[in-house]
Amino acid sequence: MIRIILVDDHAIVRTGYRRLLDAEPGLQVVGEAARADEANALVLRTAPDVALVDLSLRGSSGIEAIRGMLARRPELKVLVLSMHEDAGHITQALRSGAIGYLTKHCEPEDVIDGIRRIAAGKRVFSPEIAQILAQEAVDGEGAFAHLTPREFEVLRMRVHGESATEIASSMKLSPKTVLNYLTLIRQKLDADNDFKLLQLAARHGLVTIQRTEA
Repeated sequence: MIRIILVDDHAIVRTGYRRLLDAEPGLQVVGEAARADEANALVLRTAPDVALVDLSLRGSSGIEAIRGMLARRPELKVLVLSMHEDAGHITQALRSGAIGYLTKHCEPEDVIDGIRRIAAGKRVFSPEIAQILAQEAVDGEGAFAHLTPREFEVLRMRVHGESATEIASSMKLSPKTVLNYLTLIRQKLDADNDFKLLQLAARHGLVTIQRTEA
């Protein structure tokens, strides 16, 4: 029996996955979480084999959840199921320890097959994700490759409009630590202000800038 936890901030989505997976022989959903801290506690309480993780959670992202869960249960296999299809999210999720990445418009059968395969230690990618990773290998390191997962998370929250204080609260850091991270991020990305960070993030699909008609 493959024991699975669901980490997604939408209850209706978790319910759908639970019904899908519990109907399959050899699969059992043993818990659900909507936040990274809930996922960390759930891993310790349920000892799952596989975590199915969205990257958009309440508070800290799924990338932080992946890091936290694997710190508590290194043998856990993490399969990301996300709407994000940009190289930044993909590479950071994999660097954090995920061994599979599917997009949310994949077929239900792909999710079931993906869980079985990563439970066996195999890597799993949607075709479009595999193509992005192949292109990154051809082009060289991506724009955010030099950032650690923690730095990437700070950047993600900053370009989505969160203040240093809000980031600190979500990530359980001090505001000074967040400011230090932002300084280091700007140095690594050669961006001397937040506007340049936003431009870079938009260019690489990390954030969408809405344009209004004059």
